[in-house]
Amino acid sequence: MKFTKMHGCANDYIYIDCTVCGQPDNMEQLAAALSDRHTGIGSDGVVLICRSDTADFKMRMFNADGSEGAMCGNAIRCVGKYVYDRRLTSKTALDIETLSGVKHLNLSVSNGKVDTVTVNMGKPVIRGKGRTDPVFSEIYSYTDVSMGNPHCVIFVKNVLDFDVEGVGRQIENMTHLFPDRTNVEFVQVMDSHTLRMRVWERGSGETMACGTGACASVAAAVENGSCSADGPVTVLLNGGSLEIKLDTDIFMTGPAEFVFDGEIDI
Repeated sequence: MKFTKMHGCANDYIYIDCTVCGQPDNMEQLAAALSDRHTGIGSDGVVLICRSDTADFKMRMFNADGSEGAMCGNAIRCVGKYVYDRRLTSKTALDIETLSGVKHLNLSVSNGKVDTVTVNMGKPVIRGKGRTDPVFSEIYSYTDVSMGNPHCVIFVKNVLDFDVEGVGRQIENMTHLFPDRTNVEFVQVMDSHTLRMRVWERGSGETMACGTGACASVAAAVENGSCSADGPVTVLLNGGSLEIKLDTDIFMTGPAEFVFDGEIDI
């Protein structure tokens, strides 16, 4: 099987072009095996690029544990780059079908290659605010945001020193609060137009970046009065930065990069 490794802000996925050959079988087991960084290719998950009956292309994404996710902001930018750079389309305005709906992409092209992509991520839905159960003798206030997938946004004073793995793992699996489990964002407000974020992703653990998480964090910060809704907000991530603009919908702009092509016996 041929594959391509790509990343957006170091959030890396294995991309499989299914537009000609169709989708592999047993994707849950295959995604977990390929994502293993010791015995597989190594990634935060696997993304299938497919034909669509309702859009230009369809994206399916699987987390590193094999579970299928509804949406990934960093991955969808890479899908846009893949289909343009590999000449599957000549369009710079694309519609991509996902499990959380059809997303519209605008591709920024330089020297014949896509360098950045802006995605209309849709309307963020603030589903509520609350407080988690005690975790390590602490109680954390959170904002519950849906970006087509679930996010629990927690504001902290110093995100660099925070125990993201310990707290994130427990909150992800608080199914009495989040029946489908949840992504957990830990966010430090730097100023009214800048956030510093680390993320514990459902099914993958801490990753270098999360596009939907960055959007959820900005929506939560505006909701809580910590960020201005006027102009873009820069979200600083472990693997880079994303520009998020909250209008009626929320728009995400960020890079998409190839790493390498390969072939593996499955």
